[in-house]
Amino acid sequence: MAERIPCAREGCGNTVLPATAAKTGGICMPCKQEIEREERRRYIEANRRDVNLYEGISDPVEILSIMHTDQPRDPLIHYLPYERSKEQVYLSLSEQEQLRMADLAMEMIRDGDEDTGTEILTLLSGYHDLPLTAYLPELLEYEVYYPAILFRSASPSLRDRLLREVETDDEHRNHLLLMLAYIGDERVVRQFREWRQSPPAWRDRLHVPPEHYAMEGGWELMAEGTRRDLFIQPSYALFRVREQENAAAFEHGDPVRMLAVNSACCPWCNGPLTTLIDLDVGHPALAGLSWKADRFAARTCVVCSCYGTVYMEIDEQGEPVWSEHNVMPYRAGEMDTDDYDGSYTAVTDQFRIAREPRHPFHGSEWAMEPSLSQIGGHPGWVQDAEYPNCPCCSARMKAVGQLDWGMVEEYGEGMYYIFACEPCGMTAVSYQQS
Repeated sequence: MAERIPCAREGCGNTVLPATAAKTGGICMPCKQEIEREERRRYIEANRRDVNLYEGISDPVEILSIMHTDQPRDPLIHYLPYERSKEQVYLSLSEQEQLRMADLAMEMIRDGDEDTGTEILTLLSGYHDLPLTAYLPELLEYEVYYPAILFRSASPSLRDRLLREVETDDEHRNHLLLMLAYIGDERVVRQFREWRQSPPAWRDRLHVPPEHYAMEGGWELMAEGTRRDLFIQPSYALFRVREQENAAAFEHGDPVRMLAVNSACCPWCNGPLTTLIDLDVGHPALAGLSWKADRFAARTCVVCSCYGTVYMEIDEQGEPVWSEHNVMPYRAGEMDTDDYDGSYTAVTDQFRIAREPRHPFHGSEWAMEPSLSQIGGHPGWVQDAEYPNCPCCSARMKAVGQLDWGMVEEYGEGMYYIFACEPCGMTAVSYQQS
């Protein structure tokens, strides 16, 4: 066996076969590969060029078309981002431009790019509440059943078609029920009521009763058979101001109290309780909420609420206190909070609440990555819709807001949901993540 010789690269302790050394100049293969990678990196840095795909383009529809197009990956090209976010460009669209975007989306779907086409339609529906009535029959022809929010503006004839198909279409019944839930008009409410009174033959093939699908659309079927909305309207966006972000995005916001660490501790894990949001009940964002105190404060344990719902109740001074109705979820008290110091806590002027409302469904599709944190509006469920029941009166609690933890911490994830039972003065906080 040939005797191995030391690698010629200074500081390397590897050995190399003479035959290999003759090919590599005396260095081992790991060193050779590392040198080649470094040479490649320097070459890319020296030769990479910036490309501005938006240069000279002012039409927002063209700009969004570029944003929705995946560019070929080339290490020698750095694509410059547009000066505004996709969300900001969408919000700037005129009514005519919205229709052009919808037409573009349908062209993509016809050409086989269903994912991008439905994303565009979903953003138009959420950001502008654009009625998609004229496009929905064609969507069904292409078997576009998701997301169900697209069908909120279905015509009566299409609604009736869905009601017929749900009786026979075993494959798509789940999606059809979600579509009907988002339509949620008197005819749908009546049908859900009839299904509850006389369960259909296909009821046993579902995980939940048909009427429970109503919650995905943001409402519930009451005992007397009427509809009750489960979230307050409209939606006011919550922002955090960071130096690296465009300050113009927050110039229309007012300071809001958020993420204050309380002196009280969680009885389960002994970590500090945190007030996620503290807002004067006279604020227009809370116009849809009837509250006993002067301020609405949603307090929770940010650790234990990841395992189950945490309830608070308002005391005589209007302060939220730990509820005696709380039941420790499985493993909630096992979290190690020794390293927890409330480092996410920020002074009030770092957070803003928008001065102007946005559409109630703006933040309802979390996967589309809009500005998700909000007071009011349809929740952006990461998983299934889960409105907790009030432990005092057993009624489902209304959604008051949600906080995207990615807004709080650099590597934060998941969503905290805030609920209230108005008659009982109870709040609740739950959490979902992908």
